[in-house]
Amino acid sequence: MSNIVVVFDFDKTIIDCDSDNWVVDELGFTDLFNHLLPTMPWNSLMDRMMMELHSHGITIQEIENVLHRIPIHHRIIPAIKSAHALGCDLRIVSDANMFYIETILKHLGISECFTEINTNPGYVNQKGRLTILPYHDFNKNSHDCNLCPPNMCKGLIIDRIQNTVSELDNKRFIYLGDGAGDYCPSLRLRERDFVMPRKNYPVWDLICKDPSLVKAEIHGWCDGEELELVLMKLINKITIEENAKFISSDCKLQTLSTPVFETLPKPLSVRQ
Repeated sequence: MSNIVVVFDFDKTIIDCDSDNWVVDELGFTDLFNHLLPTMPWNSLMDRMMMELHSHGITIQEIENVLHRIPIHHRIIPAIKSAHALGCDLRIVSDANMFYIETILKHLGISECFTEINTNPGYVNQKGRLTILPYHDFNKNSHDCNLCPPNMCKGLIIDRIQNTVSELDNKRFIYLGDGAGDYCPSLRLRERDFVMPRKNYPVWDLICKDPSLVKAEIHGWCDGEELELVLMKLINKITIEENAKFISSDCKLQTLSTPVFETLPKPLSVRQ
């Protein structure tokens, strides 16, 4: 395992669309969704839509079939597999839901690449309908972040991940995202970290307003091909830098551990 933690958003980062909209549109419930959209928070709306799908006889298998058709750039899976093969710790922080993400990752054959998925709970209840809950239960208490939606502050999740990683391990983060919700975690990264905002998407626009607010190095990308290129470049950059530090510290250690007798002047030779 390397010292690199790569954190991916999911919608419009790993996959090339919004999974919530994809399911609603593909199953023919766009009009109802648009009618209800102004009346409730997004996370609550998606749970309501799952109830509507169930009441209209849409099965879990039909939802899974729709998720299996979700669009994804052909270079995303190789990028994820390469980062995993290089020993990176891959995680997901997403405002989608667990059922969607696990279904898609399993279908794509990359579930084992990720050590952790942080998202809204999503599960099939006893009645056979998909239930979606908020990551932060905003009905009980607020996360007090004015940058994030009430159901999820990705910045708090990044804080927790950083806190669970020992400073002694010297972990370095690469964060990839596209949406406004990815701005808050970008602000939590440190100078030794990297953020990869998708160009011309909300998080890119927010960062561009004042890049000085972001401590991490900023590296944009526009599609899956550029994501792979930039991600591999950063992993290679970190690896070279960390190897150089290791070689440098090892040389110092060897210098300090040189036996005393090797540093003493040699005796003068005596002519016979």
